[in-house]
Amino acid sequence: MAFELPDLPYPYDALEPHIDAETMRIHHDLHHGAYVTNANAALEGTDLADASVESVLTNLDSLPEDKRAAVRNNAGGHANHSLFWQIMAPDGGGEPGGALRSAIEDTFGSFEELRTAVNDGGVKRFGSGWTWLVWDGTGLSVYSTPNQDSPILQSDVPLLGIDVWEHAYYLKYQNKRPAYLEAWWNVVNWPEVERRFAEAHN
Repeated sequence: MAFELPDLPYPYDALEPHIDAETMRIHHDLHHGAYVTNANAALEGTDLADASVESVLTNLDSLPEDKRAAVRNNAGGHANHSLFWQIMAPDGGGEPGGALRSAIEDTFGSFEELRTAVNDGGVKRFGSGWTWLVWDGTGLSVYSTPNQDSPILQSDVPLLGIDVWEHAYYLKYQNKRPAYLEAWWNVVNWPEVERRFAEAHN
């Protein structure tokens, strides 16, 4: 089954004023759409053509060498963006609760320190990439990745990721990536992040 572009779970303008409708339209329809098209083209005729995106990303070495880079970039882009749309919500923001809150406080000291670490990863990521909160099999971890590299490549479970490619913020924030990162926490969908955490560590 070839990859398909998932529908946005809310209207393009639902995350305003923090993320504008035009950015969402271009980001979802054109950028994510291109990753899906290009990933399917690169996988066509291979043993992984009908595999899940997680299986594709954890079995890149089984692909012909001339296809690996295209699959890594485009299947990675599909996985990252499919998560990104879900972990944002119109009524998002606030702070996490429950078991995730406890794990954050145990690992980072406080929610504020987690947010600072995630933002720092995004600000310091040179060029394009992502900043992540992941479950690494034993606990929570924060790091950033270049381009469309997914934490799935190293067998980590992404819980929360912020896209710091310019296409994610440039129309509204221009070169002010730190301002975009600060604003992004107003749309984070904590119930979905908490659900992913519960699924990953049980």
